[in-house]
Amino acid sequence: MRIIISYLIGLIFGVGISISGMANPAKVLNFFDIAGAWDPSLAFVMGGALAVTFVGYRVVLRRPAPIMGDRFQIPTKRDFDLPLIGGSALFGVGWGIAGFCPGGALPALGTGRTEVFVFVAALIAGIIAAKFIQRSFLSETKA
Repeated sequence: MRIIISYLIGLIFGVGISISGMANPAKVLNFFDIAGAWDPSLAFVMGGALAVTFVGYRVVLRRPAPIMGDRFQIPTKRDFDLPLIGGSALFGVGWGIAGFCPGGALPALGTGRTEVFVFVAALIAGIIAAKFIQRSFLSETKA
């Protein structure tokens, strides 16, 4: 049952990304082109997502536990550190260069376009590299 619900949630997300046009990197890049062919639609997509999330969290967190889990997995760390700032900067630079964010790239795989597969491969390589660097850093600090 958990797999079916996860699939349906992913399907709804992917359809939303596709309908909004956020699987099209040109549309995303036009949002960042303020001096040129600026397209504000990404701001409306983000605003809609924030509104749904705001309401959703208020409703869901009233429950004692998630429907398909024993407890909520809510981060407790609230400070800004180098990994957070560096990761955010890399995310923004990658998004600005490629026109894809990870959430929009996964549904875009269905288009079969080569650049989407290259982006997702680079994304996976980046995740592996980050984990390797993180492990290397942790092993050095313990030694």
